[in-house]
Amino acid sequence: MLKVLVQSWPLLLGVMLLMVGNGVQGSLLGIRGALEGFSTWELSIVMSAYFVGFLGGSRLAPEMIRRVGHVRVFSALGSMISAVLILYPLLLDVVSWSVMRMLIGFCFSGIYVTAESWLNNTASNETRGQALSLYMIVQMLGIIASQGLLSMGDPGGFGLFIIPSVLVSLAFMPMLLAKTPAPTFDSIKPMSFARIFRTSPLGCVGMLLTGGIYAAMFGMASVWGAKSALTIGQIAAYGAALYVGGLVFQYPVGYLSDRIDRRGLILWMSVVGAVVMFLAAGFRLPFTAVLLVALLLGGTINPLYSLLIAHTNDFLTKEEMPSASARLIFLNGFGAIFGPISTGWLMGEVGAGGYFLFIGALFALLSVYAGWRMSKRAAPLEHAAYSGLTPTASSLAVGAVQEKDARR
Repeated sequence: MLKVLVQSWPLLLGVMLLMVGNGVQGSLLGIRGALEGFSTWELSIVMSAYFVGFLGGSRLAPEMIRRVGHVRVFSALGSMISAVLILYPLLLDVVSWSVMRMLIGFCFSGIYVTAESWLNNTASNETRGQALSLYMIVQMLGIIASQGLLSMGDPGGFGLFIIPSVLVSLAFMPMLLAKTPAPTFDSIKPMSFARIFRTSPLGCVGMLLTGGIYAAMFGMASVWGAKSALTIGQIAAYGAALYVGGLVFQYPVGYLSDRIDRRGLILWMSVVGAVVMFLAAGFRLPFTAVLLVALLLGGTINPLYSLLIAHTNDFLTKEEMPSASARLIFLNGFGAIFGPISTGWLMGEVGAGGYFLFIGALFALLSVYAGWRMSKRAAPLEHAAYSGLTPTASSLAVGAVQEKDARR
């Protein structure tokens, strides 16, 4: 692990700074939007726009890099992010914010593809698993640190918009100066959606639903906090707890998933998620209990994402995994687009509790579908390896994990 850290620290440091910048602006917009009088519905559109851009970037970024090179694409996308972050407080209307959020999502998606390709290139077959694990941990730590930064600033001013812009700009220095070869992208013949659905119906439906859960959780957390009259520090603590839970629960779930029927684990984790969310929606909890809810929510959705990928891999050959990963990521991103919009509509109808109610409903749907699928076919005799991933990972990282696990 130390060897991987020494070899890849410029890339990992850059990713850390990027995640701090992205985490700050993601939470900040919900708070600033509420201060500016944006409605919950308007903010939900703004938050969903990020995932529209992210989905587009995941599809187009590899082709852009193939055409003009990773350095040019990386620099162009980074410059766009820095500019947009500064423009937010100058263009205080829903249309402008939605367009800028879409641009931010597109750019971050392309940057993740580039960063992950560099990391993949620097690692050998023996160290690739360690490198990807470090990458995922650094992503989580960056988001957690961003919430601490949010709590120390004034959301009504300009500082919290300028600082992420500076952090994003600084993130490219270690990456662009790193002595690593330019990555290459091979064209992959995609697997049809019909084929992958026939191969793993639960994997496809689960990725679609978890996309909606993750986007609602991440995109609407600060909007829910503002609507619930939480302080800036409390909103930041809630956001940090979501990712602490995802970091802590990833490996215990992975341990269990290699030893029992993964569909049963998906079912019971979804049941727990639904029960916790419905309780949070129905009762006014003290803030300490809210933090526990956040830990359980983050500790459920992040491992579920990895678990669904591992479950799908149980039915795939090594040659099918790269193309299948692209389809799974697309389904997750497509579901993510509707998460904030649906949550915003429900919060407008029933109040702040609609945030937990929507997430709980998706967990309930996933548990019912997982139970139904368990009655339709037996569990596979052998398990593919489980690897901790986050929903922000591109298809490149997922494909690299699948390739690494297939060699075990």
